[in-house]
Amino acid sequence: MAAPTTSKPDDAFSLHSISQDSAIQLGEDPSLHAGAFFAPAEPHLPPDLAQDAHDHGAEQQEQPPQDDPFDDAEDSGFDSGSLLGDETDTLASSIMHYRMENGRQYHAYRDGAYWGPNDELAKEILDFAHHMYLLTLDHKLHVAPIRSPQTILDVGTGTGIWAIDMADQYPSATVIGTDLSPIQPEWVPPNCHFEIDDVSLDWTFPLDHFDFIHIRELFGCIPDWDFFFEQAYAHCKPGGWIEIVEHSVEPICDDGSMGPDHFFHLWGKTVVDMGNIFGKSFTIWAESKARMEKAGFVDVVEVTYKWPMNGWSEDRKLKNIGRWNQLRLHEGIEGFMLRLLTQAGGWSVPRAQVFLAEMRKALREYKTHAYLPGTVVYGRKPLRS
Repeated sequence: MAAPTTSKPDDAFSLHSISQDSAIQLGEDPSLHAGAFFAPAEPHLPPDLAQDAHDHGAEQQEQPPQDDPFDDAEDSGFDSGSLLGDETDTLASSIMHYRMENGRQYHAYRDGAYWGPNDELAKEILDFAHHMYLLTLDHKLHVAPIRSPQTILDVGTGTGIWAIDMADQYPSATVIGTDLSPIQPEWVPPNCHFEIDDVSLDWTFPLDHFDFIHIRELFGCIPDWDFFFEQAYAHCKPGGWIEIVEHSVEPICDDGSMGPDHFFHLWGKTVVDMGNIFGKSFTIWAESKARMEKAGFVDVVEVTYKWPMNGWSEDRKLKNIGRWNQLRLHEGIEGFMLRLLTQAGGWSVPRAQVFLAEMRKALREYKTHAYLPGTVVYGRKPLRS
């Protein structure tokens, strides 16, 4: 494969030692085929959630929110079995030998490069977010005006659910998803493939290759966003599109119902500070358009959206999204922050758990009309003259 012309940045602060870089392909068997995508069970989320202290990894079985159209999707089986070829057994063993910290499971490849766990609860939370993005974008997988794409890259694919859906929507396209964790399902559409890779380093794909590059929720994952977008530009086809979907980690309010001493202010500042210590910013949602234009993309468009912190909104759509966000944050807050607080911040586990309990308590305050702002930014690589 052709190598990009730019050089990789120095590694940022890592929570653990970093291993040698290498891209590993998953799901190479063309006979594999998936049915419907995984969609989480639809939970009913009353205004008062349960306990402040979170029971690690407890699976919730709730009733679906009313008026939510995603109540009949089937599950795809997630299998962490043998996804790699025999020639990479040694590396595969290392990748699959996950790190355990404070009762949570984390990736092994480039250990410490990512703050989130990859256990079953974490995967469920990722799929909650996928569902929320579908609700936010009116059930669209993208807003960039792509037409008949043949090569699609999903950067930081997570459980692979977006890549699988795109492979179903565009059966003539080859869809590749990359991630640090091999947590994607084994049974996928034949035109969908997954690779283990760290896209904060030099990309190993061919130059001018992808018709569409999709990025979502890579906040806190990239040490040098300008370098990242340079790589995306180099590997995007002339005339191809890139889209990045991100949201803020700092709740804001438009009607004055979130006072200056509200916990949400401390929460947002703490997340941003932890990201700065970690060396990977959580503010990309507000920077994407400028950085994309700096990399050379044209026709760049920014679309904004809001995610209420709970179901306070009187708007039907926002109320539904807010209830999902409340669930996602209440159940996922430990995975979002425990490693950052204890490793990057040096907090004790008890101190971190008290802080997380305060966040769960704040999420139940429907009188506070707070939300997370977000952006969808897309742009095109210009055609060569």
